[in-house]
Amino acid sequence: MTHTAFFGERKHAFTLTPDLIQELERKTGAGIGALCMRVPEGHFRLNELVDLIRLSLIGGGTTPQEAALLADTYAAKRPLNESFPIAIAVLQAVWSGEPATTSLEGTANG
Repeated sequence: MTHTAFFGERKHAFTLTPDLIQELERKTGAGIGALCMRVPEGHFRLNELVDLIRLSLIGGGTTPQEAALLADTYAAKRPLNESFPIAIAVLQAVWSGEPATTSLEGTANG
């Protein structure tokens, strides 16, 4: 499932494909099940959140270079409450196949 949300200066698609899930697991050292359970509870490292956003942007069709720039600018260097809801929605889509029910239309990122 793809989650669409405003991030940076416009709406972007966020998707974690099976290959990107494996890359996320490799980068974080945590299994996708563990990430799906603990990230929504607020138990995560900043790099995990940034990697999740970056990789899901790539899965949504953003080039790797642009995804890295967006993740660095708007996830790593902005308040967590701006990227955290997107991360939760992406993980929920991985877990249940459904996008998050919370609308992120009003999320300000810059």
